[in-house]
Amino acid sequence: MDEQEKFPMDEEDDDLVELISEDGESIVMEHLATLEHEGNTYLAMTTPMDEDEDDVEEIEIVIMKIEQDENGEDIYTRPDEDEEEAVFEKLMEMLNEEDGE
Repeated sequence: MDEQEKFPMDEEDDDLVELISEDGESIVMEHLATLEHEGNTYLAMTTPMDEDEDDVEEIEIVIMKIEQDENGEDIYTRPDEDEEEAVFEKLMEMLNEEDGE
């Protein structure tokens, strides 16, 4: 995935992000959290859910690593398996802490 843009600017949709793949394919994702891990920044995202969807146990979470290209522009890449697992565990800890408050 190359780029990130806010999509659309409606207040209800502030957490929606449009990602453009290297082949130009557009995918809209919902931003769940931004996390730091070992000096790197990661985004946790999922496909947007309708308000009437109850089954939050079945959502797929995608972890993307934020890096910079040669021009200093942000690019979003898939982390390796170990990074992805560590960031996912951090995300789960963070969500469990929020539930406990």
